[in-house]
Order: sequence, then structure tokens, then C-alpha cells
Amino acid sequence: MSAPVPVTPTVIEPRSPWSLGLRALWTHRELTYFLVWRDVKLRYKQTFFGTGWALIQPIMLMGVFGLFFGRLAGLPSNGLPYPLFVLAALVPWTFFSSGVTTASRSVVQSVGVVSKVYFPRLLIPVAAAAAFLVDLVISFALLLVLEPFWGIYPTWRFVFVPFLFVFALLTALSLGVWLSALSVRYRDVIYTVPFLIQALMFASPIGYPSTIIPKDLQALYGLNPLAGLIEGFRWSTINAPTHPLGEVLVSLATTLVLLFGGLVYFARSESSFADVI
Repeated sequence: MSAPVPVTPTVIEPRSPWSLGLRALWTHRELTYFLVWRDVKLRYKQTFFGTGWALIQPIMLMGVFGLFFGRLAGLPSNGLPYPLFVLAALVPWTFFSSGVTTASRSVVQSVGVVSKVYFPRLLIPVAAAAAFLVDLVISFALLLVLEPFWGIYPTWRFVFVPFLFVFALLTALSLGVWLSALSVRYRDVIYTVPFLIQALMFASPIGYPSTIIPKDLQALYGLNPLAGLIEGFRWSTINAPTHPLGEVLVSLATTLVLLFGGLVYFARSESSFADVI
């Protein structure tokens, strides 16, 4: 009779509170993919339009902005067709708003697994936001389909689109990670998020170009992460005449600072999630 094979126990130890958890994300990348795919399937399960909802929202908002801001208010669009001008902004905006809203309540809604199973909790808000990349691709495809109707075609600037997709994801996570950790301890956050999203919609250059902001305030305006993201999308996809490099760099720097702070706060709060939630 053969001797039993010794089993080496696996010891799970808490990581440093200053760790960002990025290594754990890579180690558990298959679980992240599973959570993303689960969220995508659940979101469109038993819906009549399915992924068509990724097109309905930007189309309806494009109509609203075009009527009230373009036709009635007469806001400028830097010489571009106003519907296309707005749609190029709504593509990253709808991803951001959906990703932040879902990520902010993702940990609270995952109480069943958070309190019973060990895995890096950071995967939850990351997967919740990343699941909307499917919607981002669909709405972006809509933009490409509509461009020729206004005589606009992709140019060499199109090569920056993958970078802007990553930028959009980082922007959503820069707030989503913060809010997901805060909502565990303060449930008021969940009710505050819709007001925050609404305020950011009007504070971002969706229905108007950022060039209407006074020059002495544009550097401050660029601290809004969405300002550089939206203007970057317009420049690379519909050939907007203004060069947004400075604005993009300021917004990207703001995004990275917010994301770093959110990751640190999440890591320091993660150990108490199961007790507080």
C-alpha cells in the first residue's frame, strides 16, 4: 500500500495595505473574464432588444441634445455636423456613466460571495466597469456607420482610438473603484451617484466644445477627466479641428491620480468588507 501523498497547505495572507492589487488582477485574469462575461449576459438576459440597448441610449440622447442644445440653444460645434459632434462625445460618455454607476454598487450587490469566498475584491468593480466595453464597441461602430452620411471618413488619427478605449476604462475605474469601496461603509454613496453623473454630464463638453471655455480657465477645466477623453474622441474619430493634446494630458494625469488613490483606499478597506457589508 503506497504512502499518502503529503498535501502542502495554501496560506492566504493579507497583502500590504499600500499594495494596489494589480498583480492579483493579473493572477486572477481568468476569473475577471468570467465575471465580465457573466455581467454582460445578465444585463441583456430576457430583454427584447438585447445589445440593441447599447445603440438606443446614445441615439436618444443625440436627438435630445440636437434639438435643445443644437437647434434651440444654437451651441457651436466647431464647424462639424451637430448630431455627429454630440454622438462622438456620447460614445465615451455612455460607457463612463454606465461603468461608474454599476461599479459603484457592485461590491454591495456581491455580498453573497464577498462574505463567503476569498478572491481579490478589486475584481468586482473592475469587471463591472469592463463589461460595458461591449457597449462601447457597439456604440462606436454606430458612429463609424453614420460618419459617411455627413461626408466624414476615418483618417490617420484613427490609430489613437485603442488608446482612447483604454483611457475611457481608466476614467470609469478612477471613480468606480473609489465609490465601490465607499458604498460598502456609506450606503448614501449609492444614492449620490446619479446626481454626480448628472452634474458631470453638464460639466463635460458633450453638447458644446471645450473651446467656449475662457482660455484662463481651460487648464482648470481639463482637470475634468471627461474633458480630455471626449475631445480626444472627437479629434480622432470625426476629425475635429482643435488639437486636444494638452487637454488630454491634463485629464489623463487627473485620471491616474484618482485611480491611484482609489486603488490604495480600496486595498486598505478590503479587509473589512465582509464585516461591514
